[in-house]
Amino acid sequence: MPEAAPAEAPAGQEPDALRFGKPRITIVKPIANPLPQPATTDQSQADTIDPSRFGARQPDAAYGAYQRGLYKTAYNLALVRAKNGDPAAQTLVAELLSRGLGVPLNAAEAAKWYAAAAERGIPEAQFQYALMLIDGTYVKKDIKEAHALMQAAAEAGNTLAQFNFAQLLVQEDGGDAGLARAAPYYERAAESGLPDAQYAMAQLYANGVGGKKQDDAKARVLLLKAARQNYDTAEIDLAQWLIDGRGGKRDLKAGFQWMKLAADGGNVAAQNRLAKLYWGGIGVEPDIVLAAAWYIVARRAGLIDNQMEDFMGGLTEDETRQALQKANRLR
Repeated sequence: MPEAAPAEAPAGQEPDALRFGKPRITIVKPIANPLPQPATTDQSQADTIDPSRFGARQPDAAYGAYQRGLYKTAYNLALVRAKNGDPAAQTLVAELLSRGLGVPLNAAEAAKWYAAAAERGIPEAQFQYALMLIDGTYVKKDIKEAHALMQAAAEAGNTLAQFNFAQLLVQEDGGDAGLARAAPYYERAAESGLPDAQYAMAQLYANGVGGKKQDDAKARVLLLKAARQNYDTAEIDLAQWLIDGRGGKRDLKAGFQWMKLAADGGNVAAQNRLAKLYWGGIGVEPDIVLAAAWYIVARRAGLIDNQMEDFMGGLTEDETRQALQKANRLR
C-alpha cells in the first residue's frame, strides 16, 4: 500500500490551476461573450432583468411585456419607439435580437440598435456594443472605441463593464502598472458582489500587487465571498488556504469541504487535489479507494499527475477495481 501523501504534495500537471499555496496573478476569466445563449426558460430569464439596464426609465408597456416573457409583443412595442429614437427601447430591441427572444436571432441587427443606444449614453448598450467591437464578428473590430465605451459604462456603474474594463486595462498593460489602473474597477465590481471581481481582488491582496499591500486576511475574506457564489477557482484557493492556515485559522475539515464542493462541480484540478486529500487523510478519514476514484475522474478529463500515477501503481488489483466502480458513479 502506498505511503500517505504529504499535505502540500506537488500539483502535477493540473491544467490552468493554482499550485498549492501559491496563487496566480493571471486574473480571472476572459472578456464575456457579447452574445449569451437564450435561457432555457424565458420567464426565469425575464424575471432577472433590471429595468435600469434599458436606460434611466422603464420602456413602459414594452418592458412590461418583456418581464412577462411576451417577447414578440415586447419587440413590436419597442421597435416603434426605437425607430423614433428612444434609446431605452433601442436597447430592448437589441437585447431581444441578440438573444433570439420572440424573433429570430440577428446579431448584426442587434449591433446596430446597441450602437444607436450607446451613442445616447445607455450603459447597458455601451457595454454590449463594446463587447461586439472587441469580438469583431458582427461589427468591425475597434479596440479603441470599445475601450471608450466600456469605460463609460463602467463609470456609469455597470458592474460587468467595470470588471471587463479592468480586464481590458490588464490586457493593454500586463505589468503592475496595468493592475494598478485596473484595481479600482475590480474593487467597485467586487463591492457590487461580482465573484469574478472578488477573486481578482483576492489575488491582488494575496500577491501585494496593483497598488495593494499584501494582506492575506483580506484576500481570504474575498475568496470566501466568491466561493459562496460557486466560483470554483475561489473554492479551490479557499480550500487550500484553510488547509495551510493562510490568512486566518487553519481548518482542515472546512478546507476539505470546499475542495469537494469544487470537485463535485466538475473542476478537474479540484478533483485531483481532492484525491490527494483522501490519500493523505487531510480533513477527512484516509480512503485510498476514493482517492483513486477521484483521480480516475480527473484523469479521464485529461489531467495527468505523475505523483498520482505512482500512487495508482501501488494499489492492489481489488483496490483498483473498487476505485473504477466508484469513479463510474462519480461521473
